Amino acid sequence: MPIQTVGILSPGDMGQAIASVLNHNGLRTIAALENRSQRTHQLAAAANIEDVGSLTQLVIESDIVLSVLVPAAAAEVAQQVAAVISNVGKQILYVDGNAMSDDKPQSVYAPQKVKTIAQIIESSGATFVDASIIGPPPRVPGRTRIYASGKQAVEFQQLSNYGLDIRVIGDEIGQASGLKMSYAALTKGLTAISTELLIAAHRLGLDEELWSEVSSSQPELAHILARSIPSMTPKAHRWVGEMEEIAETFKELGLTERIFYGAADVYRLVKDTSLGQETPEERDRDRQLSEIITTLSDETTSN
Repeated sequence: MPIQTVGILSPGDMGQAIASVLNHNGLRTIAALENRSQRTHQLAAAANIEDVGSLTQLVIESDIVLSVLVPAAAAEVAQQVAAVISNVGKQILYVDGNAMSDDKPQSVYAPQKVKTIAQIIESSGATFVDASIIGPPPRVPGRTRIYASGKQAVEFQQLSNYGLDIRVIGDEIGQASGLKMSYAALTKGLTAISTELLIAAHRLGLDEELWSEVSSSQPELAHILARSIPSMTPKAHRWVGEMEEIAETFKELGLTERIFYGAADVYRLVKDTSLGQETPEERDRDRQLSEIITTLSDETTSN
């Protein structure tokens, strides 16, 4: 099936960046912005995403619907889209693009959850692809990978001709989500542990000494933390659910879930601070890591 129009659910930080790449390379992108926030409208306009108003019109005009949503909203939106597809009676490809990003807030799904979403979509007669985005929004070529699995994944891979790096890893729904979940457990788990231990060192009066040692003996780690912790604070509220999702999956695999429930607790504390209340656009990118740790230390308490 030739692809001409891609429907974006929803044009947040990652969704609008993907749409911008597709638009730049000749595809039309659309969104249903009825009852959406001013920020979402602004992000869509900046990426030249066309507002078609309703979800029904989006399904009618799209060849592919690409969903990039937080976990809590994914199943509900899939049900809404499935109902529209059934009413419209259109054959369409639905791609669930749960995303893991170092720079922007996205979502993590357990493989079993994405299989449930696939059943919802396929019950409407549509086809489904499991896709996981690893890396920042694709504004710089070569930094963002989209892994895809499912029998129709090759059809989705056509978007590689329009500026995206899409890699098919299998025909089973859940493979792409499982890969991203494991990667998110590593990167976001490390960020949570590092944030807590740096706060602890600050409260012990040893933050300068600890950072000096890490910078000397673990320079690669120091570089990662200096980048990951500042970019984490405005999206900590989204990462609470991700860590809980990972914890439950690890438990089902016969592993301990407690590590990632602890990570969720760290992000729960951060989200209620002044830094956690900022949007990604509001974040001061010149703010030093030491200042961030001081603020988090001053504004967080655990019951």
